[in-house]
Amino acid sequence: MSSTPPSPGDSSAPRPRPGGRTARIRDQVLDAVRAELTEYGYDALTVDTVAARAGVHRTTVYRRWRDVGGLLADVFDATADMEWHPRDTGSLRGDLAALNQEIQDSLLEEPSFAAALIAVSFRSEEAARALRRLWEDRYVQSEIVVERAVRRGELSADVDARALLIAATAPLYHQLVLLRTPPDPCLPDHAAAGAALAARAGAFTNLRSADAH
Repeated sequence: MSSTPPSPGDSSAPRPRPGGRTARIRDQVLDAVRAELTEYGYDALTVDTVAARAGVHRTTVYRRWRDVGGLLADVFDATADMEWHPRDTGSLRGDLAALNQEIQDSLLEEPSFAAALIAVSFRSEEAARALRRLWEDRYVQSEIVVERAVRRGELSADVDARALLIAATAPLYHQLVLLRTPPDPCLPDHAAAGAALAARAGAFTNLRSADAH
């Protein structure tokens, strides 16, 4: 989950992308959105500032993206398009710790684009919807971590992958985004270890089917 809120591959086919001049303009504009958002925040983000920074005529931006909401939604979609695969360390705890380390690094970098995306999702409904799509995509990709653990014999096949992934990654967001506590270099591994231990004890087995009954 690097370069965004990650968390959580390989199952999604890459989305078709425009080529040539259209692709270059899109890249310029979205790079400008990212820079403006991380440097100045949502309140200062306008179509005009993005167009000026991208070196693109404002009418081009208005015609393709309409407004700031359209720009933000496309930034999220472009982030989801980036090829990313969770690391295979050889163990469930190691894989979860590596995933958590990516999350922590993305939230602590200065300026943090991941943190900016989370913040803007509370200010724009279009951004909120786009972030939910991105989360869904990343969690689906990260289910490979649990699938590998099942194949290695670390977990039973009826484990709820989504519940396990949320439990493993949630402490990072709680500490760094909600509480804004000083970063703990041990947190990625500690959170992974706790989730892996709980998973092996059956804490995430058949949660959804149990809830259905």
